[in-house]
Amino acid sequence: QVQLVESGGGLVQAGGSLRLSCAVSGTIGDINTMAWFRQAPGKQREWVASLTDDGSTNYADSVKGRFTISRDNAKNTVNLQMISLKPEDTAVYYCYVYANIRNYWGQGTQVTVSS
Repeated sequence: QVQLVESGGGLVQAGGSLRLSCAVSGTIGDINTMAWFRQAPGKQREWVASLTDDGSTNYADSVKGRFTISRDNAKNTVNLQMISLKPEDTAVYYCYVYANIRNYWGQGTQVTVSS
């Protein structure tokens, strides 16, 4: 059974940094896309960043220049390095993987940025 488990969330002051990790386990096959989404209270889930199998990365305008998505193939993890955090970055962050025409989601990790 495929599992995505996020870690690294927490409480940080504005301007601070956090690094999220998502460990992928189970037989998932060839991964096409790994990504991070987030959902703030009262808002819809939104895409934050993605990394495709050719190494291409893309970022939402709101995080461009502050967030970096990366993949560790040896550990089968996808990471999100976040710097210069803002209160509006507060949300539950979800790991997402698209592999073999299937969508996989993690359970989410809370990130809270205080002003």
